Amino acid sequence: MSYRVIALDLDGTLLDPQKRILPESLVALNEARQSGIQILIVTGRHHVAILPFYQALQLDTPAICCNGTYAYDFSANKVLTADPLSIQETIQALSYLQGTDIEHLMYVDNAILYEFQHTVARTLAWSDSLPEHQRPTLQQAADFRDAVHNVNSIWKLAASSSNLVQLREISEKIEENIGLECEWSWFNQVDIAKKGNSKGMRLQQWVESQGMNMKDVIAFGDNYNDLSMLETVGMGVAMGNAVDAVKERADIVTLDNTQPGIAEMIRKHVL
Repeated sequence: MSYRVIALDLDGTLLDPQKRILPESLVALNEARQSGIQILIVTGRHHVAILPFYQALQLDTPAICCNGTYAYDFSANKVLTADPLSIQETIQALSYLQGTDIEHLMYVDNAILYEFQHTVARTLAWSDSLPEHQRPTLQQAADFRDAVHNVNSIWKLAASSSNLVQLREISEKIEENIGLECEWSWFNQVDIAKKGNSKGMRLQQWVESQGMNMKDVIAFGDNYNDLSMLETVGMGVAMGNAVDAVKERADIVTLDNTQPGIAEMIRKHVL
């Protein structure tokens, strides 16, 4: 089958453990783009934290961010479609997180908010390694419950903890009692967003707006938050480092994110 769209998760997929795009991936994706294939980043990240990769790939397509909560147009610097959290939903979710050992961030408008600096230590270190114009906007808030009233859109809450039992229990309570979507995007991180938002939903929305369907798409991912697209596209590719459940439900498994598996798949199935 001939694919017209390549959808790419970032962390654990396109990016290696050092948050770099492999040279082989860059070359293959550039060839695909020049041949008329549409390439989309479909990520759990905020749009302010994907600019280096978006520019490296020389894209002009929208980026699907925060697990499908919204699509962002970099050329126009605007949100195209979105389903953010309400203030009430956010405050209710925060009530389950605050007072626990679970670290959490709030993704809003054009910034990532944090209450305590240690919760963004790794992101700050990565940010400092970038040219100034590519650095994500990180802002400290004294109290998220107050900050929610000073923003326009709340994209998601990102909750992480080494206590996986507690993280799972609280995520289940948030889903059951508030009716939000809690997706695992990393082995120790759960993303809390509006129910119905998913990578697959927002990707399908864009694909159909372009006169295509999901059978025209080959998608790459590694974690639970990628399943909604891997299971609905023409070919869903799990990385070799993907969690077992994702490997089992994908159409095919390629090499891990330290090896040129994405390039090999593009050359074999797309170019």
